[in-house]
Amino acid sequence: MKQNSTGKTLRLYFLAVVLCCLIAAVLAPDRGAMLTGLRDILLSPAQLTRDYFFLGNISGTFLNMALVGAVCTALTCLPGAVLKGSTVAAFFLTLGFSAWGINILNLWPFLIGVALHALARRKPLAEFVDLFLFSTALCPLVSDLLLRYPGGEVHAITAAGALLALAVGMAVGFLTPAIAGHSPNLHKGYNLYSAALPGGLLGLFLVALLYKTAGYEVPPIEATLGDSHPEVVIPFCGLVFLATAALGFVLNGRSFRGYLGLLRSSGHKEDFTAKHGLGLAILNLGIYGLFILAYYCLVGASFNSVTMGIMFCMVCFGAAGSHPGNVWPILLGYFLASLLGVNAINAQAILVGACFASGLAPLTGAYGWWAGLIGGAAHYTLVTSIPALHGGFCLYNGGFTSLLITVILVPQLEMFCKTKEERRLARASRK
Repeated sequence: MKQNSTGKTLRLYFLAVVLCCLIAAVLAPDRGAMLTGLRDILLSPAQLTRDYFFLGNISGTFLNMALVGAVCTALTCLPGAVLKGSTVAAFFLTLGFSAWGINILNLWPFLIGVALHALARRKPLAEFVDLFLFSTALCPLVSDLLLRYPGGEVHAITAAGALLALAVGMAVGFLTPAIAGHSPNLHKGYNLYSAALPGGLLGLFLVALLYKTAGYEVPPIEATLGDSHPEVVIPFCGLVFLATAALGFVLNGRSFRGYLGLLRSSGHKEDFTAKHGLGLAILNLGIYGLFILAYYCLVGASFNSVTMGIMFCMVCFGAAGSHPGNVWPILLGYFLASLLGVNAINAQAILVGACFASGLAPLTGAYGWWAGLIGGAAHYTLVTSIPALHGGFCLYNGGFTSLLITVILVPQLEMFCKTKEERRLARASRK
């Protein structure tokens, strides 16, 4: 009964967010060109990093977000689907990327591939709701195969290109569940963006196979960014996050009771909906979202569609591991590293990197603020070098970087340091 109630509430919440995107599309100043903006988005390459506000327009971007969000919501309605913190993560991560990499055209091959995986294993589709959404990390590759492979110039969609894009996307979707299932064995739960492993590895392999081995040039990784639109992004994100916090407040008995306890959670292998209740989990989503918005305002971010998208990508684990208490040291690590590095803290690549460095939140929660600071600084150092491995086709670039950081750091921490809980137990035993 409790799961039925949780599932129903989350589906209604997802639907409300989708409606917010649709309303934003209708109210946007360029709403008269909404459909042409969406068309331009669908027919443009999506390789890192493409600002959909610039490629299409503002209303077209919000319409794309509404359509992709509607598909995500529909998948959560599969009979027998169990919704939890990871489902919230999958929804918001996919919604965030629908502002700069995923569109209503390029996600379908991956969904078909996951469905074929489920059929091959004779498992209900409802068991793969999260993985349906997490499988879309390589959507930009499908767009490239469809629109400009094997050269660098955009061309009309051809039957051969469509078949290749469909085959590659389906193969990725089919392989993703098995690889994602092994990802926690590498990072031991210290990287929240666990689904980045299949995206990163398969992206590396496919770029080698389709481009380098075949003798074709990988298209240059060049960011396509437009003007900042704070008058659009800040009110939209602010209202969504504020409304989310208000909903959580109501669901939590019209109180903040228990929220300090959530802020003390490590985030390591934790589902806040199960541990703290749905009300507190949604409350944290809202408060964490406002915290993220404040951070990007503070560092002077350019509020294009990419920045808007990464705020949703970052807030996604607010119901399954992230909160302001275990993320601030990571952002501080980013800031301190930027004082020494050549990339400014508000450079677009660094803004995106900081978003996915938040996946290291369990390091902070388990070991202390200093571990998060080190992880954040290390992530800053590495994140801009990783796109060369997958050709800029993996949207989970920052999450894959977080995984590599945990592979390096966690063995050292386990060898030389004690977790906060181990230190607490050691102090108790001495009394």
